[in-house]
Amino acid sequence: MSVKSLEAGLGADWSFETFTEYLDSVEKGGSSINVAALLGHTPLRLYVMGPESTERAATDEEVARMKDIMREGLEAGALGFATSKSPTHVGYEGRPVPSRMAEFSEIRDIASALGEQKAGIIQATVGRDLSFDEFAELNKISGRNVSWTALLGGGGVLNVGSMEEQLTRSAELVKNGYAVFPQVTCRPLNFEFRFDQPFLFQSMPAFAPVNKADHAGKLKLYADADFREAFRAAVQGGMRAAWEKTVVSFCSNMPDYEERLVSEIAKEKGVDSLDLALDLSLESDLTTRFRIPVANSNEDDIAILLKDPTTVLGLSDAGAHASQLCDACFSTHLLGHWVREKKVLSLEEAVRMLTSRPAEVFGIKDRGKLEKGAPADVVVFDPDTVGASALRRVHDLPAGEDRLIADAIGVTAVVVNGTLIRENGTDMLSAGDKLPGRLLRNGMAA
Repeated sequence: MSVKSLEAGLGADWSFETFTEYLDSVEKGGSSINVAALLGHTPLRLYVMGPESTERAATDEEVARMKDIMREGLEAGALGFATSKSPTHVGYEGRPVPSRMAEFSEIRDIASALGEQKAGIIQATVGRDLSFDEFAELNKISGRNVSWTALLGGGGVLNVGSMEEQLTRSAELVKNGYAVFPQVTCRPLNFEFRFDQPFLFQSMPAFAPVNKADHAGKLKLYADADFREAFRAAVQGGMRAAWEKTVVSFCSNMPDYEERLVSEIAKEKGVDSLDLALDLSLESDLTTRFRIPVANSNEDDIAILLKDPTTVLGLSDAGAHASQLCDACFSTHLLGHWVREKKVLSLEEAVRMLTSRPAEVFGIKDRGKLEKGAPADVVVFDPDTVGASALRRVHDLPAGEDRLIADAIGVTAVVVNGTLIRENGTDMLSAGDKLPGRLLRNGMAA
């Protein structure tokens, strides 16, 4: 989500600074659906260390302060602790997000607060010095579930490693008594991007000057022959196959190119595909959009991941990369594609994967099952028609910013805490109505 949209949504007077105040603000503002929040390592580190959080390891005193804040967050109702070492998580001016600069000892010490409080889950995004051995240690020292993102099939930009080897390691951890759960997704991971926000390429050395450039600077760099050669070498070195599958998804000045392969158009014109993509971007003032496969492109791989007993379904990125990605529709896609069409899962298996399984892993204590006395959170759908529409772009975020969405198909009703909020695709709540969603502090409504 853009800074412009975030600033417009929060307004001039933020209602929170601490995590405790943030939860209070969420609860006061209300929501249509239930909400729970993890305390993120990146804002925690930035809060304690300031700008140096992107540059160095923390001191013992700073780690102790972060642990204290983590403890306070759990007491206030945090669902757990989230951290990341992913090389794709790049922040302002191409700097690594603060969590990536943490030594494992820092992560371990913060996570130990969850064990002391006997509350919360540890959520980690895999990266350097944060993988299976570290996940096992985090589970051992805290006694809390560890869920990590993401176990993916290949076929895209990301070097996801051997899926089979990772499944084997996961099975070994479970066999040895570790509560470590890889998150998987039931959809191919495809990104839409523009060269004014080149998220997928920001970690490339060739893009170091781009990350620091303003709009005019980006235009100049993208026209530069030396930059193009460096970018081309990076593409040829590790993502050639994915680049050859890149599609033009929006081009205001050449609409006939939309939904066509960049490589196909380039061949027709007798030019290099990377040069064509950059030229189209420059001619449109960087508004041309492209879609590229990131991972999970092979459905046989996805089927294996969904059937594996160690995995948990997640990774929707529902609120992240809002203009580039939308997998928030994974629930209806699972029911329509993997149950009805592919028959890889039974209906009962799929419903469990969407409800009680994540509730158990994430410690959401009173949700996930239809039981007498439990909160009435119910989705009514038609198994014969349920599914997800094609993605479409809307401009409904604060400041008129855009995002990708998909519409649910075959969903008759959505009930939250006994209140009907949606029926046959129509919102049932009006402006001024009391919102039925609850803040689930420590995974449970107060």
